[in-house]
Amino acid sequence: MRAAVLHETGQDKLEVLDDVETVGFGPGKVKIRVRATGLCHSDVSAMNGVLPQPAPFIPGHEGAGEIIDVGDGVSGISQGDRVLVCWLPACGTCPACKRGQSQLCLAGFMNAGTPNFKRPAGDVFGFAGTGTFAEEVVVDAGCAVPIPDDVPFDIAALIGCGVTTGLGAAINTADVQAGSSVAVIGCGGVGISAIQGARLKGAAQIIAVDPVASRREAALRFGATEAVAPDELADAKQRVTAGEGFDYVFEVVGKSATARTAYETTRRGGTLCIVGAGAMDDNLQLNMFELFFDEKKILPSMYGGGDVLRSYERAIALWRAGRIDLESLITHRVPLSEINEALDQMRTGVALRTCIEI
Repeated sequence: MRAAVLHETGQDKLEVLDDVETVGFGPGKVKIRVRATGLCHSDVSAMNGVLPQPAPFIPGHEGAGEIIDVGDGVSGISQGDRVLVCWLPACGTCPACKRGQSQLCLAGFMNAGTPNFKRPAGDVFGFAGTGTFAEEVVVDAGCAVPIPDDVPFDIAALIGCGVTTGLGAAINTADVQAGSSVAVIGCGGVGISAIQGARLKGAAQIIAVDPVASRREAALRFGATEAVAPDELADAKQRVTAGEGFDYVFEVVGKSATARTAYETTRRGGTLCIVGAGAMDDNLQLNMFELFFDEKKILPSMYGGGDVLRSYERAIALWRAGRIDLESLITHRVPLSEINEALDQMRTGVALRTCIEI
């Protein structure tokens, strides 16, 4: 079986090998033939060590495909079913799930430390317990979410992570109010999805902030009312809000420097929503006086901040109705053999989302 493997954390290229096998299939498990997978920035963050992940590993967590085998005890899913991969399945029984915060369930994270592939040289992990840069993957049955026949695999893959994360940040976590002002810092696939979410919620002004000109141009097509480079944000704040600051600011980069900028760009009493996944040693500094005096709400958003299964259904319904554009999010397509080209497209910022067709 072919798969793209990172041998050591810190390497910037993947090696596509054909000697990889899935392991772990059995009761409660399913085997998926991956048909399409998106390249998410979290995959790159795991490769360079920003996000913790044992190596060697196969990146990829934003995927969709067909069920090719079902283990004992699995119900509701059959061979041949079309599914998307949920990298953070809810167990339904832990305290977070019982509180209705299934996006905070830790059961899925436990899978990241268990190898689900092997090579002659030894065990291979799958990123976030999945590893969709492979022709096949074995996951817990809860990771396989059936999708309707009219949803293409590439669209389903995006819904499996980036779209759900960005839309949910605006709709669930921040609960953007109609007529409000919004700034989105970082306009890749997740940031563009946050822009679409803010537009759906009725934001009056949506300022897209990104250093890459092509991404700024794309943001305007997806609903931003203005797009600026990072060094133009202060001027936009002055023009749009008379210097007060935006009602909502979304940080979709995952760095303390941009989070600090986002805090300073949020009005007093406004909402800063942290969407980007950053490093454990990258600390955001805030002083106790400004926390008290500004009364700004700081809301981290994990996987869209809501029940992911309902979020998937909502995204599909909005896509069917033409209320969100998912097809245009996919700006590049490459076969698995050209995965390193996809990585370059992400690092340079020329791609919103690259679909790897497997």
